[in-house]
Amino acid sequence: MPIDTAPPPNEAHQELVRALEELHRAAGRPGMRKVSALIDKGDHPALVSHEGVRTALRGLSIPRWETVQSIVAVLAAACVDPPRDPTAEVARFLPLWRAVGEREPRGMKSARELALSQGWGPDDGQWTPEAVLGMMINPFNAIEIDPSLTVPHEPVVSEDEWVQVGVRLIDEHGAELALRALLRTLKGDYLGAEQGSPYGYHYPDQAAVDAHTAFRYGCDRILQRLAVEPNLLQRSVSAMHADETMDREDRIEMLRAESDASLMREIMTVTPESWHELSEEAHHQIFGYLIKEIGPVGRFGLPPDQRFRITWRVPEPLAA
Repeated sequence: MPIDTAPPPNEAHQELVRALEELHRAAGRPGMRKVSALIDKGDHPALVSHEGVRTALRGLSIPRWETVQSIVAVLAAACVDPPRDPTAEVARFLPLWRAVGEREPRGMKSARELALSQGWGPDDGQWTPEAVLGMMINPFNAIEIDPSLTVPHEPVVSEDEWVQVGVRLIDEHGAELALRALLRTLKGDYLGAEQGSPYGYHYPDQAAVDAHTAFRYGCDRILQRLAVEPNLLQRSVSAMHADETMDREDRIEMLRAESDASLMREIMTVTPESWHELSEEAHHQIFGYLIKEIGPVGRFGLPPDQRFRITWRVPEPLAA
């Protein structure tokens, strides 16, 4: 009997596998032989056996891009509620697959890739590293640009804060990437571009940026607590169910998720070591169990631990 062997730990590979698993679930979990047969019938760059489909979906090997492309296109075409565009899904998976070789999950594009690409990310409301870069590098957010170039507006951050953010970007990603992003922005290809106004500028969706950053920060803090507090998840589930102040729509959404037996098995067996193997739905459900509220209390540009305040369902233990 063959023994499943996984490649060495690679966070980027785990993220690719999670994305494939989520797409497989959205497609109705078709069997491996069916996926292989659909690939064989269609116009796809690779023929993939049912065993090849299985090893790719389970993360037992690092597949070629043509294999991922074929599997993703077939699964996306099988999604009905809601439907998914196979071309858009293939484009979404390319940076995930590329990051496996770079061993950097969802890594920032290189300066050359940014120069050759169009736009700042997908149109599905998800914040990519490039989208955050585009928002932060835009001087519109720091100064009231001359009315001949843009619409009058109030700055979102101070000039000093904008400079500090720029310095951090250069330190983390290099001067060439930051300068190319700035040039693209100044030429009018910027995050949230709109037609019909001078130079097209408008306010960035700060709430969406905050929500994205707060979720990532909250997940990091959840991991820290799970590592040192036994039964934290179980106690938080009980606290959520007993919370009479919880928003009605939020409660309905949490209870609806609890009706998914496979999702709940995934959630209730979570450990810090298995966290990165969980689906996106499981991450959001656990987030809702442990965190009652999270929101910004500090100014834009501060590190997450200074910008956001978390209200836990089970308070953190007092430091010794």
